[in-house]
Amino acid sequence: MTTHDLSQDLDRPLTRHPVRSDLPDPAGTGHAPGASRPSTRWAWAGLAAGVASLGALVSAFMVDAVYDPDLDGDPEAIADKLGDQVPQIVAFHVLGTLAAVLLVVFAAGLHRRLRATAPADSVAPLVAFAGLLGTAVVMVLGTGLDTELVFAVGHDEFVTPDNQAFYNTWVGTIWWCWVLAGLSAIAVFVVSRTGGVPRWLGICGLVGGSLTLLLGIAPQQYIAGMIGPIAVVVASLGFLVGDRAYRGR
Repeated sequence: MTTHDLSQDLDRPLTRHPVRSDLPDPAGTGHAPGASRPSTRWAWAGLAAGVASLGALVSAFMVDAVYDPDLDGDPEAIADKLGDQVPQIVAFHVLGTLAAVLLVVFAAGLHRRLRATAPADSVAPLVAFAGLLGTAVVMVLGTGLDTELVFAVGHDEFVTPDNQAFYNTWVGTIWWCWVLAGLSAIAVFVVSRTGGVPRWLGICGLVGGSLTLLLGIAPQQYIAGMIGPIAVVVASLGFLVGDRAYRGR
């Protein structure tokens, strides 16, 4: 039997061999062997968020008692008309809240997607996430008074007419504040400049994001609230059908 000197093994340096993820792909799929194809569920969530947001906008447009020129300065008449618009308010709440939930999923997926191809020291992925997350929070706040007032409008014994008129103004104002989403769109453009995102998608982000951001600052948040959901729909479709190089298709 041969005696082995364990001290020689202890003196040898420890060499680690981690699994490589940057090896060439012989199959030509664009991914390392064993790597899974990137999921697009987050982009589908963004598309659904954009569509739901457009539905919420239409519903909010239909809650218009406080903006009726024939009822100007008459809180009692405004409250009576709001009592006939409960279905529109419910639709606004459901669609608006659903859009906010889905937008968080889209924000997380967009952060992961941009981080995968952005320079290591880039803050663009985090800015993209923060902008959409902040917008989702504003959307939840924009529907926040619905729980208290949706079934009380038109009933002066529960809520005073003045407060009902204010509630209509809240529906027509807070939810539309999409200014932070403009930052997210511009972040996509920043990553596209280094080749991490298709250039056309970056240009769309620059145009939509700049308009949303500048109009929100202006302040013209009503118009920003119209452009923001459209920008989310365009970005989602872009990552679904125009990002094949990243997905290895």
